[in-house]
Amino acid sequence: MQDRTGPLARFVAGYVWLVRTLAGVSMLLIVAIMLAQVFWRYILGGSLIWAEELCRYLLIWQTFLVLGLAFSKGEFVALEFVPSLLSPRLRWLLKAVMAVPIVLFLGLMAWYGWDFASRFDRQTIPALDFIGTALSGEALGLSIRWVYVSVTVGLALLALHVLGDLAVSFRRQVVDNLEDTASDADRTSAGTT
Repeated sequence: MQDRTGPLARFVAGYVWLVRTLAGVSMLLIVAIMLAQVFWRYILGGSLIWAEELCRYLLIWQTFLVLGLAFSKGEFVALEFVPSLLSPRLRWLLKAVMAVPIVLFLGLMAWYGWDFASRFDRQTIPALDFIGTALSGEALGLSIRWVYVSVTVGLALLALHVLGDLAVSFRRQVVDNLEDTASDADRTSAGTT
């Protein structure tokens, strides 16, 4: 039986908790900002010109942060017809072969995402500059690169989830299956003698 309280299990549990918490906080912020926007527009007759932009950036980060968790929970669309016809060992082998181009693609996209984000160091986030100017008289000057780097972070985390799923399924489909096969063979040979 696997130890579920080891350092790796605690790290994974902490990671999942952190991502879920960040996703929840970002959704709470999006809802609060949109409610404020509706109140300003329809009750006060004005508009928060920064609300839509800030919500868009929060939603982008939220989406890329939870991609890996969605993959791990099996919430991506998958065609299981061919794998369901294979033995557990062949199923894992197919999964391993398919993981290679997936991880290479995610790595390539993360690399180009980082390259793209690095081109925008001097451009600032207009919504945050407006908020900073309204509150303190000075623009915050936060680079829009931090919005674009969400692609790199999200795809790198997704690649780690793909590799982690491959490692976990190796144990379940190959190693544990070998033990079951060996015990079946022992039972069969014991019954024939």
